[in-house]
Amino acid sequence: MLTKLITAGKAAQRNASLDAHCRDLTAAQLLAECAELDAFRRRADNLYERVRALFFLYAIHRFHLPAKLSSQAPVSSGLIPFPGYEQLLHRRFEEAIDTFLAAQEKDGPSDGLCSALSNAYHRLAFQTLADQVRRSVRSVRGNQWMFRVGHPADQPLRLRSELLHRAPDGTYPILREQTPVRMDLTHSAWSDIFFLGMDFPEGAKVLNVSVDLGIHGRDTAPRPPVSAWLRVLDEPVLRLTSVDLGATADISALSDVFDFAKDYLGLLKAAVIASGVVPPGIEGSGQSLAELLARIVGPGRGLELVSCVNDIPKGSRLAVSTNLLGSLVSVLMRATGQAASLTGELAENERRIVLARALLGEWLGGSGGGWQDSGGVWPGMKLIEGVIAGEGDPEFGISRGRLMPQHRILKLDDCSAETRRKLQDSLVLVHGGMAQNVGPILEMVTEKYLLRCEAEWRGRQDALRILDEVMAALKSGDIRALGAATTRNFREPIQAIIPWASTAFTEQLIERVGREFGDDFWGFWMLGGMSGGGMGFIFAPHRKAEGQRRLQEIMSATKRELQHALPFAMEP
Repeated sequence: MLTKLITAGKAAQRNASLDAHCRDLTAAQLLAECAELDAFRRRADNLYERVRALFFLYAIHRFHLPAKLSSQAPVSSGLIPFPGYEQLLHRRFEEAIDTFLAAQEKDGPSDGLCSALSNAYHRLAFQTLADQVRRSVRSVRGNQWMFRVGHPADQPLRLRSELLHRAPDGTYPILREQTPVRMDLTHSAWSDIFFLGMDFPEGAKVLNVSVDLGIHGRDTAPRPPVSAWLRVLDEPVLRLTSVDLGATADISALSDVFDFAKDYLGLLKAAVIASGVVPPGIEGSGQSLAELLARIVGPGRGLELVSCVNDIPKGSRLAVSTNLLGSLVSVLMRATGQAASLTGELAENERRIVLARALLGEWLGGSGGGWQDSGGVWPGMKLIEGVIAGEGDPEFGISRGRLMPQHRILKLDDCSAETRRKLQDSLVLVHGGMAQNVGPILEMVTEKYLLRCEAEWRGRQDALRILDEVMAALKSGDIRALGAATTRNFREPIQAIIPWASTAFTEQLIERVGREFGDDFWGFWMLGGMSGGGMGFIFAPHRKAEGQRRLQEIMSATKRELQHALPFAMEP
């Protein structure tokens, strides 16, 4: 019965809640369903059906079966086979599942085995999902050739001649790329994370804005916060430097480029690999980095790559690292002739290649966010939407949606220049001082989507309706209505799906600002995956300056009250 929820062609049946179907089943019926689901996921060719079956098995063993077992007797001892525990520790999840199922067949089900099986199924589901996303990233046009390069002689890239002409003082030119960061008006309840965007493309919609930044009281004007520089060196090394981290390294061995744990330069290494300068296909080949660089730059020469994010603190929820990765990839693509121009805006097809490379770089480095995070590569305001996979797409027959979304830059008919100015005159962007890891939030979002939990599924539909309200407010120029929509988005669908998106700190800030500013406080705006770090507060324009001043004071006071109870990383 439960496998039909996975394979159903009709959306109403496919989107039915697992909880509703398991509620009235007995323990024996649940065990029979588990046996059928396990057999189904082993034979399923479709990865997304396999992942959803794994999540069903996780949820049944974690939430439903133990309660049903406790109402019947006798129950087995609950011991967990130690070999299975060892297999879990070594990430051999398939073997662990087989070990636990054999123990269940021999001794009967128990709370302990249910716990062990739920853990193994859960971890195998995310491992399977990550493997498929990596395969999808590799199959994107523009990425494929890099996995076929296994020798320096196969490297097709050459540095542009303009960057090899020395100045009279003997120095080489410096190529600089500057990139804004992205600020999301709404991500429709994290709809851009990879499984959701590729399984439910019609519900994957994000409205985000590329913004320059300045710190109140420090900078005279906003400027692009992300910068990357490249130049030629007169020695056959790859010199990588992160200004913000105070880290630099001269790399002369090819294996060190792929060693992301060796230093704090993993993002720069990912950019060098994802741009094709050191193609991923050459990993483990034992070839010479100097010989590879000679093919690109010339014998005896190397490259220096430098990054800087203008002191933006962690937890800003502005996708700084992803846009920095995009900036690094862009400067490397320009330098090696993969973009038509050394300066100016990238063409649309070039932006899409940068997005594909940034996704590849994130997964090579082990992070992997959502596809909206590279939004800073596109200018202005843009609506980013998932796309249903069609014939000719590498995802066709594997997932319902494509890995790569489509971007529509909003025109003045969608949001006038006056509306953009009014938004800028009302918005105060803050960093609350918290810098939590958003990874567990995204895992929970994926889990709740796959299980189609009833309240959360309703919340997802509400989030899509609120996106329409935000678009309408921008079109009409009503910033107060925009603030009301972003506030309701945070209060209702976001917290219905993930209550942990809020914190006591956030709630107190909203309450105190609302009490002090009354009707002149137009709304709260959660940025990125959760609140507490980067956040937006929308004020009536005539009180924005006062809002900036008082927000700093209110945040600092609230932080002092809660600093021993919540994980603050810095002063707001």
